[in-house]
Amino acid sequence: MILKSSGPTMTDEVLRISSPVGLIAAGGVMPFAVADSLIARGIDPVVFALKGACDPQAVARFRHHWISVGQVGRAMKLFRSENCRDLVFIGTLVRPALSEIRLDWTTIRVLGRVWAAFRGGDDHLLSGIGRILEQDGFRMVGIKDVAPDLLMPEGCVTRTAPDDNAAADIARGRDVLRALSPFDIGQAAIVIEGHVVAVEDIEGTDGLLARVARLRGEGRIRAKAPRGVLVKAPKSGQDLRFDLPTIGPRTVEGAVKAGLAGIAIVAGHTIVVEPQPMIEAADAAGLFVTGLPA
Repeated sequence: MILKSSGPTMTDEVLRISSPVGLIAAGGVMPFAVADSLIARGIDPVVFALKGACDPQAVARFRHHWISVGQVGRAMKLFRSENCRDLVFIGTLVRPALSEIRLDWTTIRVLGRVWAAFRGGDDHLLSGIGRILEQDGFRMVGIKDVAPDLLMPEGCVTRTAPDDNAAADIARGRDVLRALSPFDIGQAAIVIEGHVVAVEDIEGTDGLLARVARLRGEGRIRAKAPRGVLVKAPKSGQDLRFDLPTIGPRTVEGAVKAGLAGIAIVAGHTIVVEPQPMIEAADAAGLFVTGLPA
């Protein structure tokens, strides 16, 4: 299934993307879904795979180079050798300790800016590194610019739709995430019958759902399943080129185990991994998945 854009709300502006596009690829399947989306649109991807994160087998079918975190100079040389002006950060990456970063001379020259980027949340880190690259002539772009077909459309994509109780939980969840945004904590919250039972932290959405499933098993959550909603949204003021919320079949599986009624995510600002399996799993479980107005 291809997720179709609902119009201009899917992107803030239309950019002319130059080919080839450089994908700075971390873990997970998303770098390769983006690469396939680019190929389908007639744009060549070049994958710059991060050692220790990117899947060696999956990256083999694309033109690619391996780089280590911290090799800013090597990365820039490779970007230029492949004529990649437009760059995308994509994939999951565990924040490395500074002691784990392999420095080259270019990195040492900008070490003050790298250190400043590390002194914040993940969005601050990625946007800080992005600014370093942009100051050297590259352009950082986002999924909405290079692969808008991978973004969640507005409206419900499942047979089951949220009822009034779920709609109230969704509204409460959005309020909570908006309030937490300045602290760069996480991009998800779970609300059950008006009660905020958990918010996302360093363990990520999968860990958040597993925690709620455990709380249900311990009898700490009294509401009968299926009740409650997982709400995901970018942080207020977040640079939407980096670190967008992501959902997929694993999210649905976790929501079912957590006894939730559904998942609500912001349309145009959330990446959907394997949309067809995700929708089929949600329909089989009677779970709703809906895209919220941005």
